[in-house]
Amino acid sequence: MEGAEVRPLTFAEALLPIVLGGLFLGASFLLFAADATKGPLQTAIICATAGAMLIGRRAGHGFDALREAALAGIVGGFGTMAVLFAVGALLGTWAMSGTLLALGYYLLQVLTPDLLYLTSALIAALVGFAIASAWTTASTVGICLVGIALQVGLDPAVTAGAVISGAYFGDKLSPRSKKSELAAAVAGVDRATHDREARWTSVPAFVLALACFWWLGEPASRDAVVTAALLDAELQITPVLLLPLAVVIVLAVIGLPPFMTMFTGAIVGGLVAIVMKTPFVLAFAGIEGPVALVMVKAVWQAMATGYVSTTGVPGLDAFLSRGGMAYMLDTIWLIAAAMAFGGVIERLGLLHRLFAPVIAAVRSPGALVTTTVGASLATNLLTADQQTGTSLAERILGPAFAARGIQPVVLSRAAADSAGVTSPLIPWNSCGAYLAAALGVSTIAYAPYVLFAFFSPALTILFAWAGLRMLRSPRVRPVG
Repeated sequence: MEGAEVRPLTFAEALLPIVLGGLFLGASFLLFAADATKGPLQTAIICATAGAMLIGRRAGHGFDALREAALAGIVGGFGTMAVLFAVGALLGTWAMSGTLLALGYYLLQVLTPDLLYLTSALIAALVGFAIASAWTTASTVGICLVGIALQVGLDPAVTAGAVISGAYFGDKLSPRSKKSELAAAVAGVDRATHDREARWTSVPAFVLALACFWWLGEPASRDAVVTAALLDAELQITPVLLLPLAVVIVLAVIGLPPFMTMFTGAIVGGLVAIVMKTPFVLAFAGIEGPVALVMVKAVWQAMATGYVSTTGVPGLDAFLSRGGMAYMLDTIWLIAAAMAFGGVIERLGLLHRLFAPVIAAVRSPGALVTTTVGASLATNLLTADQQTGTSLAERILGPAFAARGIQPVVLSRAAADSAGVTSPLIPWNSCGAYLAAALGVSTIAYAPYVLFAFFSPALTILFAWAGLRMLRSPRVRPVG
C-alpha cells in the first residue's frame, strides 16, 4: 500500500485519532493522577500517534512519510527542549548561588502578602512587557513569586496562575513580542494594526483577571518580615546575588536567543556561587581535593542534576533543592511525544477535514470568530505547540474571513486571543509542560487560575457577537 494514491480522510477517520487520544489521555490521568506526566501521559500520546499513523496508512499515506512527519514535529520542538535544558541548569546554579532567595528577599521588602496574587500578576506583566518573553519571565521572577507564596503560606497554584496571566499579557502587548509578530504575519496584517486591535480585548481581559486576583487575596499565615529576616540570616543576602538575574534580563532585552540567554544565566549563577557562597558550594560537592576542582564539580553537578540544599530549615531546603537538566527529562519526553503526534495529524490534514463542515455552516461573523477560537483551542490541544496552533488556525480560517469581507486583523486578534494564550492550560503542550517544570506547579493545579487565558477568548467572542471592532474589508461583498 506504500505506493497507493493518497486520498482525503473521511470525517470519521479524522475524528478517530481525536477519540483515541482522548481515551488514552483520560485513562492516564484517571489511573495515575498527578504522576501522569512522569511517563503514563507520554505513553498515551505515543499510542495515539501510532493509531493516527495506522489511519493515515489506510488513507494511502506511506509509513516513511508519516515517520518523517513525526520526526519533523520533534525537530520543530527542539528549540523548546533546548531551552528547558538551559532552564534546568539555571535553576540549579541559581539555587546554589542564592539568586532565587535574594530575589525573593527583595520582593518581600515591597510586597504585601495579602495582595500577593494581584501584585504577582502586575510584576509579571511589567517584566513580560519589558523583555517580550513570557517564558523567561516565569522562569525568573515567576519562580521567586511562587517561592514567596510557599514561604508565607499562600497558594502556589494561584500565584503561578497570576504569574502566567501577567507574563502572557505583557508578552502579548510588548512591541517586540514574537508571538504577536507571528499572529500578524500569518494573517498578512501590519504589526501596528494587529497590536492596536489586540489591546481592545487584551486590556479588559487582564483588568478582569486582576480584579479576580484581588478578590482571591487572603492573609498570609506567616509574617513576611519574619520570612525575609530568616532568608537574610541563613544566606546573608546582598544585591550581588542578583547579578545572574540582571544578566538574563539584559540579554533578553537585546534579543539574544532564549537558550543562550538562559544558559549564560546558569553559567553566571555558578560563578556567583563560587565567589559569594563558597562554603555552600564546597559542602554540596561532597569531595575533598583542590578547591578549584571541587568548585567546578559542584557547579557542574548543580547544572546536571540540580542543587540539594542542607540549611536545616525545611521550607528553605524544599524550595532550594531543585533544578538540573535531568529534572527536565520527563518534560522533554512529553514535548517530544506530543510534537510527534502533532506532526502526524498535520500531515494527514486532520484539522482541515474536521473544521471544513463547521466553517461551511457558519452564517454570521460572531459564529466565525467563535469557530476560530474553537479551532485555535483544537490546534493547541493536538499540535502541542503554540506557534503551530496559531499559524494553523489562521491558515484554516483565513479564506472564510476573506470570503465574508472581514479584515484579516480580526482573524489575527481572535487567534492571538485564543491559541496565543491558552497553551499554558494544556499539560502536553510545550507551553504547559515548560511552565509546570519551571514553576514547580503542575499544569492541572495552576490551570484554573490562569484567568487571562479564560477572559481573553471569552471577550473576543463577546466582541464578535456584539459587532464590536468587526472591521470590514472594502469592496468585498460579505457572505452570509
